[in-house]
Amino acid sequence: MNADREPIWRQLAATVEESLAEPLSDWFMAEGALAVSLDDAGDQPLFEPPPGETPLWHLTRVTALFEGDIDEAPIAAAARDRFGGRILAWGSAVIEDQPWERAWLEHFKPMRFGRRLWICPTGYEPPEPGAVNVILDPGLAFGTGTHPTTALCLGWLEGKDLNGGTVLDYGCGSGILAIAALKLGAAAAHGIDIDPQALTASAENARKNGVEARLTLGYPAAPPPPPADVVVANILSGPLVELAGDILARLRPGGRLALSGILAEQAGTVRAAYADAVDFDPVGQREGWAILTGVKRRAEA
Repeated sequence: MNADREPIWRQLAATVEESLAEPLSDWFMAEGALAVSLDDAGDQPLFEPPPGETPLWHLTRVTALFEGDIDEAPIAAAARDRFGGRILAWGSAVIEDQPWERAWLEHFKPMRFGRRLWICPTGYEPPEPGAVNVILDPGLAFGTGTHPTTALCLGWLEGKDLNGGTVLDYGCGSGILAIAALKLGAAAAHGIDIDPQALTASAENARKNGVEARLTLGYPAAPPPPPADVVVANILSGPLVELAGDILARLRPGGRLALSGILAEQAGTVRAAYADAVDFDPVGQREGWAILTGVKRRAEA
């Protein structure tokens, strides 16, 4: 590429059925792609995957990013030779360079939760400097507050007296819930996640908010901290059911629990997995998503 010009990239995209998406992704990488992404080619909803799984759309668009000076023709011909008619559509585009890591800011503006909690993306002045402001850059991790499940959890945390308590964020993503809890008065928080990118994003966001000394981060398999006063788990219904024993073990008797990442019709199944140990509040809902909150029962004398 000409160093005197802005860098230009070439994007190649192929639409395939679900079973071919990952083989084609691997093939693009072997052909020299700098990055490959998968997205919906058929308007099918897909939610955050459970640990260890990568569910795909029935029709998946596999998009590969190459240097701008590559010759598309031999790559397209090789793809047709390798995969034949299983490639249902093919397209290409030339893309001007841009700060990709900041593109999310187009859709992420300061948001208020409850009476006093604001989530503000990096680079924005907080609308209410005297409020509880969390400065956030999600990086490659899930969690900005724009999704209804995160919003439900933030609203719940904002309404609780967290002063002096300990909070566990199970599946911390960007760290948004743990950091919000600390800014709302919690004495200490612990975040766990299976994704190293989530732990990196959480650590950086904690530093930006000046709470890094009060937030510890780790993987679920690490030795657990003492049971927390509050546990928040914003993941998915399947993992919430499968991990019920571990999540409950991390919450002290009499502590408060919030479970989200649940579609409204899944709330009953998740609730049943915890019903023997938790007294639940009425189900909260937002845009078809649910949050289950309650108190862990104390052991009978």
